[in-house]
Amino acid sequence: MKMNAERLVEVWRGDFCESVHHGHVAVWHADAGLIWGLGDVAGMVLPRSSSKMVQALPLIESGAADAYGLTEAHLALACASHQGAAVHTEMVTRWLADLNLSESDLRCGVQWPNDLPARDDLICTHCGPDQRHNNCSGKHSGFLTLTKHLKAGPEYIDPDHPIQRAIKSAWEDVTDAATPGYGIDGCSAPNFASSLSGFARALAMFAAAQDGVDARQSAMVRLRNAMMAHPHLVAGEGRACTKLMRVMGNRAAIKTGAEAVFAAIIPEHRIGVALKIADGSTRASEAVITQILGALGVIDPADPVAQSYTHGPIRNWRAVETGHYRLTEAVTRWRP
Repeated sequence: MKMNAERLVEVWRGDFCESVHHGHVAVWHADAGLIWGLGDVAGMVLPRSSSKMVQALPLIESGAADAYGLTEAHLALACASHQGAAVHTEMVTRWLADLNLSESDLRCGVQWPNDLPARDDLICTHCGPDQRHNNCSGKHSGFLTLTKHLKAGPEYIDPDHPIQRAIKSAWEDVTDAATPGYGIDGCSAPNFASSLSGFARALAMFAAAQDGVDARQSAMVRLRNAMMAHPHLVAGEGRACTKLMRVMGNRAAIKTGAEAVFAAIIPEHRIGVALKIADGSTRASEAVITQILGALGVIDPADPVAQSYTHGPIRNWRAVETGHYRLTEAVTRWRP
């Protein structure tokens, strides 16, 4: 992206501003278009895992999800960047078994779980992690479901594979622009780029979608509803996506991505939000998305969970309050 990022979040320690995070924000209304932007909304971004709901569209639109009896929980896990907790890995294990496949058919790579009980259990039993613990194993299980449905080859992460071609087509359709290319994500799958405003447009399409209008809109409704109904599957305990969606109930579906991208789908307002923090700081992306959700009225800004992301406090190892976050006026002045 271009360098004209906006000053969005400050980190204060006592009376000193210790750090500053700059970034970009695009808010898109399904009917009115771009209604608010900060920084460079036309700049190209790799949305990383915040785009998993778009990557899951072909899974439903192809008929694969219904052909293999995928539930709402499966769809939530297909959109997840999970913690590798037992609730996640056990579901992936059953999903693969139902496809007559195994962990070795995944192509996401081995990752230690971020869930501490799961990690401790592996260490205490002298075991190591496998690909089911990868935070993207749900998405890849969805890829394998579609691969089997299409009777395509096993190397589904190849950019020329039918799965990735279908995702690229969906991505360009919902962002309303040809993608300039892709980067290889942490899970080895292609991650297609778009402008930040184009990504916000796609999210607004999810927000405005109505079941039964056409296959695309019905798929969008199923995916956003699955995320809102199963926030523990989308991320996991202690994670912002899970905690914020629990507080909001069924009012918004949100998804973080690596390098401080954050996406939000707000059906009641027909609005999509996409943001990117320039330095890749997750604490800043979590603060900004929470502030915007509060401005849109889908979360109470005074709620302790919301306050923990927009304010803090920051504490040291002795639980002494040492500082706080402060959102700049560029963010706090906006009202829809």
